[in-house]
Amino acid sequence: MLDDTKCSTNIVNIVNSCISLSYWSSHFKKSSSIIISKPNKSLYNISKAFCPIVFLNILGKLIKKVISNRLQVHSIASNFIHLNQLGGIKQYSTIDTGIFLTHLIRTGWVKGLHTSTLVFDIV
Repeated sequence: MLDDTKCSTNIVNIVNSCISLSYWSSHFKKSSSIIISKPNKSLYNISKAFCPIVFLNILGKLIKKVISNRLQVHSIASNFIHLNQLGGIKQYSTIDTGIFLTHLIRTGWVKGLHTSTLVFDIV
């Protein structure tokens, strides 16, 4: 079994090679689809009685996710995207949201702006 460092180093090498060669292997683009029947349906002669599931290459999905997250971080850090255009920023947890909010506040301070926030929890 590979340790995490060796595995992540190999994945990074693959990604860096794809980027430097400007080539995305067809292996990462392949998907498999299966159709399963939904349980407890009275008739199975209509399309709503079935559910398609698509399986994508997990390494390709991982690489795309890492690249898109990095592009998001770098585009914000380099002021490539105006701060008013950040409605679609991906946040996965309260900590991520707090870090991003802190970034926005500190960026405002650097520009001499004052920032107010209103935070409430809806459960």
